[in-house]
Amino acid sequence: MSTPGSGVGHRQANTGGKRFISGVVEGFYGRPWTLEQRTELFKREQKWGLNTYLYAPKNDYKHRMYWRDLYSAEEAEQLIALISAAKQHDVEFIYAISPGLDITFSNPKEATALMRKLDQVRQFGCRSFSLLFDDIETEMCAADKKAFSSFAYAQVAITNAVYQHLGDPETFLFCPTDYCAAFCTPSVLQSSYLHTVGEKLLPGIDILWTGPKVVSHKISVESIEEVSSVLRRPPVIWENIHANDYDPQRLFLGPFKDRPTELIAKLRGVLTNPNCEFYPNFVAIHTLATWCKATADGRQRDVEMDDEEQDPCYSPQKALTLALTDWLQEFMSTDQPGGPCRPPARLKKEVSEEEPMQTDMGEGSYIPGPGENPLYTAEPLTLEDLKLLSELFYLPYEHGPTARTMLQELDWLKNHSWAAAAETDKTAEWRSRAQQFDGLCEAVVQMFNRLSNAPNRSILYDLYNYICDIKSGVDLARAYVKTVGGQARPAAQLLNTDPEPWGFRGGLSGEFQRMLPCHGNRDLFRHPLMTSVYSIRMFCPEDKMEVQRIFREMQSVGEGKVPMMMQPPLICDGLSAGEIPPSPQCALVLEDEMGVCGYALALTDAKPAAARIQRAVSDSVFQDFPSLVTIQVLPRVADPSPAKRMIGRLLSSIRSSGSRGVFCEVRHSDRRMLDLYPKLGFFKPITMAGLPQDIIAMGTSL
Repeated sequence: MSTPGSGVGHRQANTGGKRFISGVVEGFYGRPWTLEQRTELFKREQKWGLNTYLYAPKNDYKHRMYWRDLYSAEEAEQLIALISAAKQHDVEFIYAISPGLDITFSNPKEATALMRKLDQVRQFGCRSFSLLFDDIETEMCAADKKAFSSFAYAQVAITNAVYQHLGDPETFLFCPTDYCAAFCTPSVLQSSYLHTVGEKLLPGIDILWTGPKVVSHKISVESIEEVSSVLRRPPVIWENIHANDYDPQRLFLGPFKDRPTELIAKLRGVLTNPNCEFYPNFVAIHTLATWCKATADGRQRDVEMDDEEQDPCYSPQKALTLALTDWLQEFMSTDQPGGPCRPPARLKKEVSEEEPMQTDMGEGSYIPGPGENPLYTAEPLTLEDLKLLSELFYLPYEHGPTARTMLQELDWLKNHSWAAAAETDKTAEWRSRAQQFDGLCEAVVQMFNRLSNAPNRSILYDLYNYICDIKSGVDLARAYVKTVGGQARPAAQLLNTDPEPWGFRGGLSGEFQRMLPCHGNRDLFRHPLMTSVYSIRMFCPEDKMEVQRIFREMQSVGEGKVPMMMQPPLICDGLSAGEIPPSPQCALVLEDEMGVCGYALALTDAKPAAARIQRAVSDSVFQDFPSLVTIQVLPRVADPSPAKRMIGRLLSSIRSSGSRGVFCEVRHSDRRMLDLYPKLGFFKPITMAGLPQDIIAMGTSL
């Protein structure tokens, strides 16, 4: 996992007169940034008022796996250049080393090797250091167990020795193994590990901390005061809110948020450990810098944020707009050597007669003839495009507003798909919302097209896999809604039992996750979770009265309900009322802690029941759908999952009888059942001649 990080600030409170650490920690797992990218980072930090860079890339093997090895002459040259570049931009360079994977704390030769390595880096011009003991095993070897009373004592002993060997540097950071509240046993206040660190670690050494979790949703003032009391010093927050090294399919372009500016006075600093990709970190670092500008008197430096209810000193949305406005200029500038950017050949742009736009199209530009396709032209990227991009790739614990709206609308359209196929009072609403959803999808597609034509290709290439993936997902959802609404032929990738690879997502990792229990219960777009324990069992004669009771109760539910005797009968009414017995092995009941709360009944041959109420059903319908089902659950069963499991078992029994299809009937006025059947995932509206006007038929093939 990602680990804790560094920062820059403008406060002196709780820092012992030292400047507030603010900036960036390169502490993720994956490909480290290049020298050119780090130099660009230093320029940005200087411009935005940040002051620190912590060098801790997990995949620099001499930082972690082979920490004892000295740097070669070529590697030394790279580090010297990096440290020099940081100094040129007034950024404090902190060199971190992670010896915890295999160090023997009690062996003097190990301490000597560690000091020798840091002495070498000190010769490169580095004056600030950090020892990291994150993400390691907590079990000590036999030799260390003899020498130290605890793991914490072992870490503190070598850290103090290194700190003193280096001459008590002004900035020296220590990352504990228990670097967040979730890791502390049994709690932060009762953690013997943290108490040892707080008591024994020399006071000049600062301690890194990620907050309540490794990736903390929120960090409260109270939680920082609590850990500060145990550590006996304010921590430096290693901020993982924008880290994405734990999931290569996710990217975080939302603002720094859910950290009140009151924290600034109670921290030693904040260092953000952001996305692995360098260029998409513009927003994460820019908004952190805005947050750090909040002053002790409760006002915001440079930016007015006083209309934000949650924090009068900082508005995440205004900080995001500032960041995206600046980022747009980066997108529109060239990343190629040799001077200013030349726009793409067909980019729409006003060009003066004195300076005609050059193209690579040869002697003359192609002009389409009458009736031919017009030339493709790419509109320039806009601030609205970047706002949409940010909302689609927002933060670990929340989607942006547009993404939430799209998910909510798709969920509604899917659950009310019956309204698209039959003229009901919901049909107009369904079509209107489907049109609005299509507009949102089109905005994503256009954003993708304009991003793909942005002049700065370095940013695009860091983003491309992500925007390509979201465009594909949106295209699939868009095609599904169009198909349900009858505006398009069924998409092959949606309905084919053997889809193309681009029709599904996840690979092996996705397969594993879908096989595990509780998968999806932490989705950002949450469906109601089951709060009760349900059991499904075979119907027995003693259940007949309960089934009839539920049937009568649900017939009377609803305001202005027409009495049953005045409604056209359903073929399944006699089944629920106990007048027709269900077929063998084709009756189930659902129970919760209060008793029977639902049922699912079936007839493998529905013809006699149809004849009983003199319902004329064509032989072709009975050929495709010879069987009949009915299901009912009480309103207290809020989660559709138990009903879905019950109907799945019933359909399996019907299939075993040799039936090729099943149908059900629902009244137009029964809004609850019209909502429930589509949620079960099996039934779709079917055409059945001779149906009374108030009845809809749905069916599924077996």
